[in-house]
Parts: sequence; C-alpha cells; structure tokens
Amino acid sequence: MTRNGTTGHTDPMKLIFNYDNVFFSFFYDDAEGCVHRSHEFALNYVHSGEMVVDNGKESIRAGKGECIFIPRDHRLTIYKRSAGEELYCGIYMMFTRQFLRNMYAKTDWNGIPASTPKVEPGVIKLPQTPELESLFASMAPYLNPEVKPKEYFMKLKLQEGLLALLNLDERFAPTLFDFNEEWKIDILDFMNSNYMYDFSMEELAHYTGRSLATFKRDFKKISEVSPEKWLIRKRLDEAYSKIKDEGKRVVDVYSEVGFKNPSHFSTAFKKQFGVPPTAVYAEFCRQMTLDF
Repeated sequence: MTRNGTTGHTDPMKLIFNYDNVFFSFFYDDAEGCVHRSHEFALNYVHSGEMVVDNGKESIRAGKGECIFIPRDHRLTIYKRSAGEELYCGIYMMFTRQFLRNMYAKTDWNGIPASTPKVEPGVIKLPQTPELESLFASMAPYLNPEVKPKEYFMKLKLQEGLLALLNLDERFAPTLFDFNEEWKIDILDFMNSNYMYDFSMEELAHYTGRSLATFKRDFKKISEVSPEKWLIRKRLDEAYSKIKDEGKRVVDVYSEVGFKNPSHFSTAFKKQFGVPPTAVYAEFCRQMTLDF
C-alpha cells in the first residue's frame, strides 16, 4: 500500500509503515519468528507487547519501553509478540551508511578520542536513558497510521537517535562511523552456523563482509570444493548425524538441514553415503530394539 509517497505493507496479521527509514510496526496476532537480515545499523523500540531477538547463540528480550541496538550485516531471528492484553507495536530506526556518512561529514566528532574502542559486536539491549525515552515519546503520535509525519521531521528523529546512542556510550562513534575498514567475519564460522538457510552466493558474500569476487577468492583458500558443494556436503553430514545418532525421521530431517525436496535429499544422501537415509533410520531403530 502506498500513501502519499510513503510505502506501507499490510496483511491480515500486521501493518508496517516506512517513513524515510523509520518503520512503525503493528502486529495484530502473535507471529512466528521471522528472519531479519540486517544490512544496516538500527534501533528497535518496543512500544507495547514484547520482542525477542535470537542471534543463534542467545536470545535477548525487550519489553514495553525497551530498546535494542541491532548491528549491521547480521542475520537474526526476531519474534514480535503480544504481552498480556497488549499486542506488539514498535518503532524501527535504520541508520544507512549514506546517512552516517553525511552525519560524520557535517558534524565535529573531534571530542571523541581516536583510541576509543568499538562496542562489542552483536545485539545490545540498551538502558532506558532520558534521551531515548524522549525520542520515542515524541514519535508516539505517528503510531497512529492516519497521522503521517513530514519527511524532514523523520530525518531529524534519525539524527536524534544517532545522538542518543553517542551520548549513551562514546564507543558507538567508532562503531557507527567505520567507513574504511573492510568488515569481515570468518567464512566457515558463518556457514557452519547458517548452512541450513537458502542463501545465494551474493548473500553469503555480503553477510561475511565481502564482495562476491573476494568471497570466492577467500573461499578457495579454505576449501577444495565450491561453496555450493560445501553446503551440500555439510547438510548431508548433519542429516546423517541426526538420523544415525539422534534417530530423527527422514521426513523431519531433510527440511531441517536445508533441502527443499525429499526426493533430491534422498538421491544426494545415497550418492554421498552409499545407502538411502531410510536405511540409516532403519538401522537406528534396529539398534534401539536390540538395546532393549
């Protein structure tokens, strides 16, 4: 849906409006976790209900009036739910690289020492400071979908959000204004943690902080096979372990490890291990019977 140049998204369960990279979200029913691929730094504020952010290692909960800082170039699973009688409603502020470049260029940041370290990487639940409280209180009127803010006002709110972060902790400055260093994470660490997801090569490159060409070059240094073949082998190895050691059923395993088609999974499994997955499951069941 489009309203005077502002994009909104609707379905029976949710309503989202984007005003110049400030998103107002309304969830009318508890939603399943959605995969959030964070290309930019952001603040996610919970006006009502609750939000749980899962980064694969830990879950961080934010309740009413709480705010979370989300790093760029990360993949997260976010759950937005009702809490008691209150449905989820939130404000998401996205700080694009261009916005941060513009702010860095026109503002004097010399007061922050060059030796200042960055914040720890990852999702951060922020304390409730007066700056953040006043920021989101001033935006509450626009939680009414019928009230549309002026473009310049949302730009000012983005600037206010940035200043609130910098006032909270000066380590946000070298974190947000990092334009020169190439951002990279270990390729195999990322792929071992995310092998089950349907990423394109371009997405794998992006989420490990590389261009596609650099990703392919770096991957050749650590593997004799292509990224596509590595992922298939990883998925099959994980499937074999889940069936043989955990006794999981084939019908449950194939999608869990990232295959979309059970027939394709069975064919690839037999090609790699010499037996179909059903035979491995049957052997597990036989062993269980002997043990008892």
